[in-house]
Amino acid sequence: MRLFGRKDEEQEAGETGDGIAGFWTWWQEARPGLDSMVASGAAEGLEELLAPAVEAVHPGLVWEVAPGKNAAHALVVTAAGDAELRSLAHRWAKAAPPADLLWEFHPSRQANAQALELTLDVGGYEFALDKLMLGLRVPRDQPRVDVSAYHPIFGELDEETRMEAALLALDWLLGEDDVARWVGEITPATFQPIDSVAAVHLAAVVADLASGYTEEEWLLLEGQTGSGAPLVATARHPLRPVDYPLFDQHIAITLPYAHRDENGLPIGDSLAALRDFEERLAARLLKLRDDAVLAAHLSAEGHRIIHVYADPTGDAAIHAKELIVSWEEGEPRVDVAADPAWTAVVPFLT
Repeated sequence: MRLFGRKDEEQEAGETGDGIAGFWTWWQEARPGLDSMVASGAAEGLEELLAPAVEAVHPGLVWEVAPGKNAAHALVVTAAGDAELRSLAHRWAKAAPPADLLWEFHPSRQANAQALELTLDVGGYEFALDKLMLGLRVPRDQPRVDVSAYHPIFGELDEETRMEAALLALDWLLGEDDVARWVGEITPATFQPIDSVAAVHLAAVVADLASGYTEEEWLLLEGQTGSGAPLVATARHPLRPVDYPLFDQHIAITLPYAHRDENGLPIGDSLAALRDFEERLAARLLKLRDDAVLAAHLSAEGHRIIHVYADPTGDAAIHAKELIVSWEEGEPRVDVAADPAWTAVVPFLT
């Protein structure tokens, strides 16, 4: 039995925690000045104070001050689509002080109820969201909607600016997390799609799509390993890191099995033992519902690999280590590593 882990994982976690704690210490000290600047509309002064403070947490984070849902203002510090930084942004928000009448805090852009009333300057042109038209396509049996976005100014903009404008508009219409959760391909179009609808209808289309995925589902998949051996996998569906933003620790449990068919897949007593192990693992994870999730498992070439993602501040890795002690078919192992982008299960991500 072996337990593996990245040597620098605890050190990195400590540095992350120090950066977040440092921000909130600074926030309490700078709060009177920030309140004054927001009240007076001194945007430049606000940027001079906030930009270096957010950069000290991580240079890749993006911040903005937006209208709040319950407070007058919302401070948003977001990963802006960078999967590697999503958990950091959520840990920043988790450490925030309680919201009050003036400030609330979010780790992602929130849907703006007045989005269609907004007009921005994009590349020197007026980008009014009420003129945004969307071509929407829901692929069969897929939990996503592909979006073709058209605006009259898109023909005047370069490709990168069009995409940035489309992404920002979708974030305001749905909220950044729901864009990551439900929106698939995004195509900024310079010609209006024939079947396009006004942007106001996007939320209703997404809500209808989401209503079909309220129950836990699992998919059975077949494929091949790099060496060409048959592979069978079972994966949670939909499987999306955005649903578990604090689960950036990957726990891989590898169980060798003795009884296999000619393709190297488990049979007989080994299959029964694997099912028993996963039932016991599921029971443990049920108690850790807020700390860990079973993402997928696959069998090939005499080994089953079980992929669990967890909050590194929880005890999921300890439970995995305790469970493999009872495994009798070969030497099991547990590998633990930081994986905020869920790169270990990329083939199974929705």
